[in-house]
Amino acid sequence: MHNRFLPITIEEVLERGWDRVDVVLVTGDAYVDHPSFSAAVIGRVLEAEGLRVAILSQPRWKGPEDFRRFGKPRLFFGVSAGNMDSMVNKYTALRKVRSDDAYSEGGLPFKRPDRAAIVYSQRAREAYRDVPIILGGIEASLRRFAHYDYWSEKVRRSILLDAKSDLLVYGMGEKQIVEIARRLAAGEPVGRIRDVRGTAFCTGEGEPSGVDGAVEIPSYEETAADAESFNRAVKNIHREINPLNARPLVQMHGKRRVVQLPPPMPLGQSELDAVYALPYTRKPHPSYSRPIPAYEMVKDSVTVMRGCFGGCTFCSIAIHQGKIVQCRSEGSVLAELASIAGGEGFGGTITDLGGPTANMYGMGCKESAILARCTRSSCLYPTICPQLGTGHGPLLSLMRKARGVPGVRHIFVGSGIRMDLALREPEYIREIARHHTSGYLKVAPEHTVDRVLRVMRKPGRAVFERFMDLFRRFSREAGKEQYLVPYLISAHPGSGVEDELELALYLKKRGFRPRQIQDFLPSPMDVATAVYYTGRHPFTGEEVPVARRESVKRLHRAIIQYFKIESRPLIFRAMNSRTPAGAALAARKGEVMELFGVRTRGPVPEQSRPPVPGKGRKGNKRGVGGPRRKVRR
Repeated sequence: MHNRFLPITIEEVLERGWDRVDVVLVTGDAYVDHPSFSAAVIGRVLEAEGLRVAILSQPRWKGPEDFRRFGKPRLFFGVSAGNMDSMVNKYTALRKVRSDDAYSEGGLPFKRPDRAAIVYSQRAREAYRDVPIILGGIEASLRRFAHYDYWSEKVRRSILLDAKSDLLVYGMGEKQIVEIARRLAAGEPVGRIRDVRGTAFCTGEGEPSGVDGAVEIPSYEETAADAESFNRAVKNIHREINPLNARPLVQMHGKRRVVQLPPPMPLGQSELDAVYALPYTRKPHPSYSRPIPAYEMVKDSVTVMRGCFGGCTFCSIAIHQGKIVQCRSEGSVLAELASIAGGEGFGGTITDLGGPTANMYGMGCKESAILARCTRSSCLYPTICPQLGTGHGPLLSLMRKARGVPGVRHIFVGSGIRMDLALREPEYIREIARHHTSGYLKVAPEHTVDRVLRVMRKPGRAVFERFMDLFRRFSREAGKEQYLVPYLISAHPGSGVEDELELALYLKKRGFRPRQIQDFLPSPMDVATAVYYTGRHPFTGEEVPVARRESVKRLHRAIIQYFKIESRPLIFRAMNSRTPAGAALAARKGEVMELFGVRTRGPVPEQSRPPVPGKGRKGNKRGVGGPRRKVRR
């Protein structure tokens, strides 16, 4: 079976001699047979169970015809929007339509519908009404309860009700999908499969949940009507993520119940190794003639772990992949590196050796008894838990052995480094500076103002500064000129224009001109999204300022990127306006002018004032001053 793609056409099904398929996996992404792509992983896991699996990639969704491509599947349709939430994939943080899609051939947009998981499920039901539909992927996982939807600006009900699927698999899904497939193959009706960890289902009207010890969280109707109820629901959901002690959750939707069973137990090392040892071709399906940008980014990368115990409020990793870090063995990672190095077209460079974070490999709670009763949302905030093992020894050993794989000349770290952990073991920072930096190392302080970092659940500015000092020192010792590239979030809940100004002044003083700015985007079920929607932190209850207007969000980004030509007019126009943001900037006019190299305590001098479009001298439409040149024709 090696070097054979899973079939994506009926012709490929017939070439295998199959008279029908057992499972059809529907995905909003182009089909790439690589372990970074969810459809490939689930497909290969089911194939290893002896099942006949076909991939329905980016189907036409206006009608059910494409969903009948392979005939009636024997067991189920597995439906996913793809590696990203379809709304995040299509729209920017300012709700503008993106001009490309990294998960489509040629980067072309519009290859999937809005709310793809719902639409695909509906088309599958139209195609074959009696075939079970198992919903999964990140879009379903983060919308399994009532959730705030940024694009419609309202609380939407659980995706289970809109998709009308039989079961929802949340999290990474390998264990759940195998158990579901085995039970369906044994003839068990899908309506009786209500005891698989890591799944959610919806009861009929008036039907009891059927689970013992469940915690009932505020209903859909309550969360849609009351911000405090919404925050209570979010708080309960995030408290019940430890699979060792999590309880079932129930949320009423009218007369129906959405029931979430506890998260799946983490994959053991041998189980995770087995997932990555499956016969992936590590290539896009040969039917594609143009590059798939997301594949180009990860084709020579290796994932060594999954999960995250950081608990950042803007991040979905813990609620999806789990809080307990699961690691592959050294042998598994080295075997994958050797396979990549021996592959056709490999240039000698591994672009990333990491995962959700670069340096949590081999880390976890020191005491299993303590972990079994822990309900802490973050092992790192407000301080690093004393029960957390933070040694980088296993990771350093892996990195050193990885550099010795024949054919591998460079191994870089592209995943985000958790700087507070790295400071616990400076030898790791030395190793990164000496061997694993391509000249620029990406790090994610996200902000530098402590009150904003508190809302994010990120460490204070001092951590970034100490990491920066050590990285520069070790780079000099290695005889290398290397730089940090900070990733930052603009307009995050808790930040005002004064905070962005402080950040901009800090960056200017240290010579940073950051291009990697991410506008805060409220994705479903994140704690920061609850803060954005309600204006209060669900865990502390404190009021938090939130930037909601598009013009204010643009201003936040402009201040951080003050050095860009288009930023200056926005900043000065805002400062001269009668808005709260303008008043805040006007009150700190001297510091604003300092950004542009003008020191003054008096009125803004004319030469420092930005031109206003349409107001240039003598008809200059661009407003940059000076008469317009005559052009000889």
